[in-house]
Amino acid sequence: MQMTQQASVFPHFQMTPPQTLSFPIAENYKFHQEDQKKKRENHSTELEMKQKIKWTELEIKGPIRYLSPDLFKLTHLTSLFLSGNYLTHIPPEISNLKCLQHLDLSDNKLILLPPDIGDIIQLRELLLSNNNIRAIPYEFGKLFLLQVFSLSGNPLPQEVLQTVNDTNGVPQLIMYLLDNCPCTHKPPEREWVRTQNYKDHSDEFIFSVMCYNVLCDKYATRQAYGYCPTWALKWEYRRTNIFREMKESRADIFCLQEVETDQFNTFFLPKLREFGYDGIFTPKSRAKTMQEFDRKFVDGCAIFFNTSKFSLVEKFNVEFNQLAIANSEGADDMLNRVMLKDNVGLVAFLKLVPDGRSDKERHLLVSNAHMHWDPEYSDVKLIQAVLFMNELTSIVKRLVDEQNLGFSNGTDPLKRIPMIFCGDFNSLPDSSVIEFLLSGRMRADHEELKNFGYEGFISRYCSQMRNGSSEYQHEISHPFFFKSVDEANFPFTNYTYNFKGKIDYILYSSRFFLPTLSLAALSEDWIKESKSIGCPNVHIPSDHIPLVAHFEMPINLTTN
Repeated sequence: MQMTQQASVFPHFQMTPPQTLSFPIAENYKFHQEDQKKKRENHSTELEMKQKIKWTELEIKGPIRYLSPDLFKLTHLTSLFLSGNYLTHIPPEISNLKCLQHLDLSDNKLILLPPDIGDIIQLRELLLSNNNIRAIPYEFGKLFLLQVFSLSGNPLPQEVLQTVNDTNGVPQLIMYLLDNCPCTHKPPEREWVRTQNYKDHSDEFIFSVMCYNVLCDKYATRQAYGYCPTWALKWEYRRTNIFREMKESRADIFCLQEVETDQFNTFFLPKLREFGYDGIFTPKSRAKTMQEFDRKFVDGCAIFFNTSKFSLVEKFNVEFNQLAIANSEGADDMLNRVMLKDNVGLVAFLKLVPDGRSDKERHLLVSNAHMHWDPEYSDVKLIQAVLFMNELTSIVKRLVDEQNLGFSNGTDPLKRIPMIFCGDFNSLPDSSVIEFLLSGRMRADHEELKNFGYEGFISRYCSQMRNGSSEYQHEISHPFFFKSVDEANFPFTNYTYNFKGKIDYILYSSRFFLPTLSLAALSEDWIKESKSIGCPNVHIPSDHIPLVAHFEMPINLTTN
């Protein structure tokens, strides 16, 4: 970067020189010296503070022909103004300036543009007017946040110049570029991770589970996922890849979220039946209030199971807003906050198909839930988790009575019914929701609840679970012992432009199952190499990454 005027390139901090004071030399010499020392120290401190200030805008003016590599080390810059120079090319290292939102390269001598500018995905304004540019790299289609794109005064095709000047022309041009952008290489196949329980051969009952939020078609919009080509957002394209992932996993049980009613009936259920599965489904509560045509597009939760290993005994629908109404006495925010969210859950009571290795009936309770998404409603998510555990407790009690389930050794059947609980809980591993589900207890005056009106419900719930005991009088609890599959080896299950974290889970009865295998996370190396902005994309059909785990269940441990 050649510069003729240093002051115009880097911010200049004006420093006020220390004032000089006149003192009688003989009488006040000592005081004068100390005073001057303090002034010098204060001035040095002030200078250091000014030097530490992060300036975020930089303008370079003058007959500049080349840019110094040092410029691309200023990774904190949000605005870079290079107009009115003699630049003929821009180094690809400009993509190091990831924070740039405004880039002005107008009035230069540019002929070619580096595709790497497309990796500066924070750009809102890109000014390229009055150069000699003849083509725009397709990689610029990744600039999905771009609002101002100035191209006038370049020998570009007339249709490009006309499009960018039309109303909504910038997003149309960006979409065209993205749809024609070269595809990155596929991610490597996810590896199977063995746990310490894995055995090459086992005589026990082995089954596998997938938990997958498939991203409902109506949520897969250009506004939400502007970094994904429009053709790769289309349901016809995504569903093919979704089903391929399901088929390749060879799971015995699929717990899916965000499945549209019509897609369950016309795609998932018929396709899976071809491969020996059956399934159940429940839509979100809003479906009850809609006309038949509109109901087809309401999403919900689905459970599919391999009919060679399981048969359905009974299905239970869980509607969180209905549970909120039923538990609203003395808890106003059950109506004000929880009832307004129409999330649902689904429970399948399955019987293991006899395989000749045991003459006793064996059962499995599979639950699937999709909880509210908004981080501002952490109290609602927590209450939904409590409501689901309360409902699950009621279901198990009923099954124990009706099906004569339990254990002859006197063990509490609530604590020994084998369970799998999958879902998109929209909660990170350190959240109160996961803490409650895994620990089985939580303080009744939890921080996320105490500022809301849930007192009546919490009081009744604690009394019910306490059942006369004083042990848990200040705690909300549930009777199940859950562990989460592969917590350490799966850092994220949801990956978008502005969020990356683990919010999907497979929980299992820790007293009943041994996890033996799990599918590893999406390769972080691939994400970096492909410069992936997020999911969905050309290779990954949802914004969620499916979880898959294998379990071993002892043959001789039964529910009869």
